[in-house]
Amino acid sequence: MSVSMKDLDPAFRGAGQKDGLEIWRIENFKPVPVPTPSYGKFYIGDSYIILKTTALKNGSFRHDIHYWLGKDTSQDEAGTAAILTVELDAALGGRAVQYREFQGNETEKFLSLFRPCIMPQPGGVASGFNHVEVNEQEHVTRLYVCRGKHVVHVKEVPFARSSLNHDDIFILDTESKIYQFNGSNSCIQERAKALEIVQYIKDTFHEGKCEVAAVEDGKLMADAEAGEFWGLFGGFAPLPRKTSSEDNAEDREIVIKLLCFNQGKMENTSFESLAHELLQSNKCYLLDCGADMYVWMGRSTSLQERKAASEAAEKLLIDGSQTKSHVIKVIEGFETVMFKSKFSEWPATPELKLSSEDGRGKVAALLKSQGLDVKGLMKAAPVKEEPQPYIDCTGHLQVWRVNGNDKTLLSHPDQSKFYNGDCYIFQYTYTGDDKEECLIGTWFGKKSVEEERVSAMSLASKMVQAAKFQAVQARLYEGKEPLQFFVIFQSFQVFKGGLSSGYKNFVAQNGIDDDTYSEAGLALFRIQGSGSENMQALQVDAVASSLNSSYCYILHNGNTVFTWTGNLTTSLDHDLVERQLDVIKPNLPSRSQKEGRETDQFWELLGGKSKYSNQKVGRERESDPHLFSCILSKGNIKVKEIHHFTQDDLMTEDIFVLDCRSDVFVWVGQEVDAKVKSQAMDIGEKFLVLDFLMENLSRETPIFRVSEGCEPQFFTRFFNWDSTKSLMHGSSYQRKLAIVKGGATPSSDKPKRRTLAFSGRSTGQDKSQRPRSMSTSPERPRVRGKSPAFTALTSAFENPSTRNLSTPPPAIRKLFPKSGAPDQSKRSPKLSAISALTSSFEGPMKSIIPKSVKASPEQEKAIQEEGATSDGDVKENEQEGDEGRTIYPYERLITTAEDPTPDIDVTKREAYLSSAEFREKFGMARVAFNKLPKWKQSKLKSDLKLF
Repeated sequence: MSVSMKDLDPAFRGAGQKDGLEIWRIENFKPVPVPTPSYGKFYIGDSYIILKTTALKNGSFRHDIHYWLGKDTSQDEAGTAAILTVELDAALGGRAVQYREFQGNETEKFLSLFRPCIMPQPGGVASGFNHVEVNEQEHVTRLYVCRGKHVVHVKEVPFARSSLNHDDIFILDTESKIYQFNGSNSCIQERAKALEIVQYIKDTFHEGKCEVAAVEDGKLMADAEAGEFWGLFGGFAPLPRKTSSEDNAEDREIVIKLLCFNQGKMENTSFESLAHELLQSNKCYLLDCGADMYVWMGRSTSLQERKAASEAAEKLLIDGSQTKSHVIKVIEGFETVMFKSKFSEWPATPELKLSSEDGRGKVAALLKSQGLDVKGLMKAAPVKEEPQPYIDCTGHLQVWRVNGNDKTLLSHPDQSKFYNGDCYIFQYTYTGDDKEECLIGTWFGKKSVEEERVSAMSLASKMVQAAKFQAVQARLYEGKEPLQFFVIFQSFQVFKGGLSSGYKNFVAQNGIDDDTYSEAGLALFRIQGSGSENMQALQVDAVASSLNSSYCYILHNGNTVFTWTGNLTTSLDHDLVERQLDVIKPNLPSRSQKEGRETDQFWELLGGKSKYSNQKVGRERESDPHLFSCILSKGNIKVKEIHHFTQDDLMTEDIFVLDCRSDVFVWVGQEVDAKVKSQAMDIGEKFLVLDFLMENLSRETPIFRVSEGCEPQFFTRFFNWDSTKSLMHGSSYQRKLAIVKGGATPSSDKPKRRTLAFSGRSTGQDKSQRPRSMSTSPERPRVRGKSPAFTALTSAFENPSTRNLSTPPPAIRKLFPKSGAPDQSKRSPKLSAISALTSSFEGPMKSIIPKSVKASPEQEKAIQEEGATSDGDVKENEQEGDEGRTIYPYERLITTAEDPTPDIDVTKREAYLSSAEFREKFGMARVAFNKLPKWKQSKLKSDLKLF
């Protein structure tokens, strides 16, 4: 479509180039910008154009154009607004969706831009009316009807008893008091949303100083406030019911019509099935769906043809009986989901679609030709930021392998080694900003059997129920894991085959070769990750076609070990392959192979040379989030999108789905029925099947179940989150009524959850299970590398049988929150008490002498002194004395000692080392050691055989 300068109004120059709202009012058939302080203030005699610009994650902008028509606006003004939206779309590159909004019949998408509501005022430019400022006039009693669960349609109705009914919410605004009348057939969510309008009226028209009363339909004069309310209507009398025509209006059968605009005329298009092929790129069409009418504009149509189609649609509304229909204009290649859903099928990839850079480039050239400075306009490329996990990676991890209908707890060295024929359950507890967090998840290998998948989900659900739904539940599939999963495990390996009974039985019954990984056999691993806190070794088929120039690999056949580095790899990739060698083949020398300079033996192991890829394995990218309310009915779900959503849209009686494409979150309110709560994961799976946004969502997309009050930060980051709102109890209506009536705010001194619900003991933790450690931990000495300085530093840690060839270990750090851990001195006494209690599950907090061992006075004194050191009484650089200590040599304190020392506290073996030997073995002073987290102390002691 060619665009001429004469077709564009100067008021639209530079529009839509930043995130936010822009509004114009039609004055003398011209768009005039509305000052920002007046946004949301509409007059019934005017017409407006509203542009909503949204900055997307991919660096481009999405534009939605609404033109709002007051009920007293002139026909000429309305037509001008319709035409100007087409011009504005042309100025933006011809990709915007355009919505006709008539007063009283606005779309929810439009109303969500002006929360909590719009309340048009008398006045108008074209009509000659004066704009009346409501705050300046004498207060007049007004009656409003409110409809809507998610956004509220507010309409003023005559102040008369006949205006009331049992189905809606009404607000009566008097000079000294605001009454909300709740129809007996209205739902809690509608009542809660109407209270937002009450608050708006209170703040806007009463300066926040007036009483608020709630009146329930059916309560008579016995209730004082109900008596006051009915007294304003002259006393109580039965309310009328809706007429049958109103009740059945939504049940009428809708006949869909398709009309073609051809040379200024509308022609009916006959069809048996509404198919995409009916739409031609050189024409405009009108799709009449009753309540919604769509104008579809082909990519090859001219600006004048699009204007003519808009005028014809406007005329059709005025002349016909569909004055309350929404008109939505879409451009070929940028159709809305709802428009596509009207057709029997829609191609997955539209034939005509401009890239964001192409579209913005054309806009930039156009604006530059008009003399406008377009600096910065072409910065359409997204900022490539390293994705953040938004989870603390220093918590406590437990992993179980599913065996039939049971689960087996894995030891620490094995808890990050998964097999693709097995299913696993993991529980991860960690400290959030101000509470203990818990994540319980299932991981399904690609070759795992269905029976064990079902068993894993059942066992995990029972764990979540045991935690009173205070834990986040996750369902993950091999190859689709989110970043949170990898930073929890840090060093993660996936091997072929399986060890579970279900997998073994499946292999035996079906006569399949068991390819379960063997250290003595041939195996090839692809190494990937973004750092030491996120690295994986994934076993792939040991053939040359499995190689990829963008990755490093480990190939071994028994004692023969090769590393292969692709030409497109980085120094980080090279470091990761060295680290993973320490896990897969820790004590064997490896031979380095660079792409293009491989040895014959390397190719022989892979069965000969073959073509392979050079592109990184694609992972689903996170997209802009969409929020949906979900209703579960007879096993099916009905969803409705919540536009421009906020935290307040999450109502405690409902279930919502947050779709980020790469992840799906199912949020469950506190007041949801317990039976429905238990079906939350099923709702997530049904949502993937429904694929409402037509994103071709994978059935293996990660699903997280999130309970109200226990939201993790990798969920709340999509909102401007106020954690105190999650502390409130009762229905959404009760919560908001308390605030509106008394200005109450949520109390922030209540714990959000009972931390004990997540302790390992509640889920069958093995008492011997030590705190969180990874198979490749930061303190574990590396057996490869070329750093002499680090070799000298770590030599004290090493086992005599281990060679001194270390690479620097990863520096463990808390990935989130970035601002650091909360100040422990500022924690509430209750939180401190809970923390002290739960930390006892993670390792020895004090030197406790077993009852079976009687300590001598000297030993008790030594232990007390050890405790004093942990309080920081000795500075790191001070010389520590051994006076009064019971000292034993290291060889007699280790767990494998041939001549062990008698009568010692076995939980504090290191306390009996001399200060000099303690420094030699641990590489640090005793006071520095005692400042480490308990899990890190335990790991160091374990490496030195003192634990």
